[in-house]
Amino acid sequence: MRKLLCRLPGLTLLLLGCLAYAQNKSNTPRKALDCEDASGILCAEVYDSIGYGGAYTGHDEPSLLFYSGARGSGYTNTYRLRLPKDPPTLPKQNGTGGTFNFQLRPAFWFGMAMCDDQSAPNPGGSLVGPTIPCAPDTDKNIFDSADPGSPKYIGKHPGSAFMEMQFYPPGWIISNDATRWTAALNIDSLSLNMNTGQGNNEACGGAIEYVNFAFIQRNGVPFPPGSPSPLGPFVAVNNDTLFMNSGDELIVKLEDTEHGLKVTVLDLTTGQSGFMVASARNGFAEILFDPNGNNCDFATHNIPYDFHPMYATSSEHTRVPWAAHSYNIAFSDEIGHFEYCNAVDQQGGSCTKPSVSDPAGVDDDDVGCFTADFAELFGLVPVGGCLGTDIDFDGVAYHLTWPGTLKNVQRDQALHTQPVEFTSPVFKGKGGDSQNFSRVAFETNLPRIEFATNPPCQRHISNPADPDPGSGCVNPPQGAEFYPFYSTAQSQNEQGCVWHLGGAFIPGTTNTFGGNSKAEYGPLLPLAYPAVGGIPTFRYNDFRRVLNSNPCPSND
Repeated sequence: MRKLLCRLPGLTLLLLGCLAYAQNKSNTPRKALDCEDASGILCAEVYDSIGYGGAYTGHDEPSLLFYSGARGSGYTNTYRLRLPKDPPTLPKQNGTGGTFNFQLRPAFWFGMAMCDDQSAPNPGGSLVGPTIPCAPDTDKNIFDSADPGSPKYIGKHPGSAFMEMQFYPPGWIISNDATRWTAALNIDSLSLNMNTGQGNNEACGGAIEYVNFAFIQRNGVPFPPGSPSPLGPFVAVNNDTLFMNSGDELIVKLEDTEHGLKVTVLDLTTGQSGFMVASARNGFAEILFDPNGNNCDFATHNIPYDFHPMYATSSEHTRVPWAAHSYNIAFSDEIGHFEYCNAVDQQGGSCTKPSVSDPAGVDDDDVGCFTADFAELFGLVPVGGCLGTDIDFDGVAYHLTWPGTLKNVQRDQALHTQPVEFTSPVFKGKGGDSQNFSRVAFETNLPRIEFATNPPCQRHISNPADPDPGSGCVNPPQGAEFYPFYSTAQSQNEQGCVWHLGGAFIPGTTNTFGGNSKAEYGPLLPLAYPAVGGIPTFRYNDFRRVLNSNPCPSND
């Protein structure tokens, strides 16, 4: 993040495009889009810090999980989504104005586990056995036993990736447009053998998390000469990119096809649509896992690949074994990437004069910072701030800045965005009919990122172990005034039940699931991960609460 400064034509991609060119300290060729920065905005949350010197520490992802044991639930999902509008009150540098979407989140997304034979946990094989190829759309890929002697030991799990269908708000440096939303298909992989501790060779960047990335296009074609591949030149928005307006009603469809996952976004408000297929033909690719090599040449290490969903169903047993989260099918809001800042050492650098976010002085997480006049140059909201992961939980997203956090509805709507609104997904069952998921769960990865709080979260249960596992792991986190939670409501647009994220006072709310984040997200969740030597390690990376039903089925 400290090296980010990129001027693209017009008001197109400012930060996301620059991320592709942030090389940090790896030697990855062709400027591979990896996650070795202080933000990791495009990246799935990893189980441990990775990158040069552990540079990528993760970010905050309050999530809603969907479970079903019926075939099809793991690879066909359809949602209805309303893009939230910003409030009528502009943000102010002193924090007394409105709060816009870009200050709460750089993105929110729908997720799904994917196949990738070159990705963790066991690329290239190890003492636990050879790499088991990933067959798409089958629960034969479930390997979640913590017993090293089990044929289903988690360290033998087929290579896995995680797909995030991301939506980006308008208006600031993180945006692709001053007033319109964009969306992109991201697939994140981890170049690491967890059973040996060996990452890819140095020329490939070592044990990096890397990203295949493509905007949703009206013609389904990634913008040339860019390529979704992490080893190819980065794609950009163009005239065929699907742009959407705040308040637009969308249908978002995820489905496997012969040549990879296809994402379709239909804008019911404008009548426009776009799609993207995660196919080799479109430039999607794996990076060859070559830990003993000395190069990462495109000709030899870029493996064109059709990315398919990993599982047939979605349950507590369908997960990506290198990810901090426990899930497969999920919605997540990525929060905690904006703090006010009044002056910087350079655009995209560190904050030198903090604003209301840090009245006591500059913090270590005040990086990736831009000034208000720099944003104004591009016609963006003239406010200065930082985009680094908010590890002390004092930024904008951890205050009463969410929809429904003020009892006075008129004041709340004057200062806060509309809530993001979406239905539970439906999937195609065995006979092709639409079915609802039978259960839901709430999950947040706060324990994974509470390492700089006072006291810090002791999340290591074993191998390695902390003196008092679970101590200091709290929700809401230390430093936060508020932490957002999910609620249900009846849609005003005849969609039936919908989900919101924010506070307890969103108009029309029918269920707040305890009325606060501690009650909603539940207890600490112990998870097993593969570790060096063919034995597991255990972590508290999440809080999770599973319901025995789906309280908000879709009408679609």
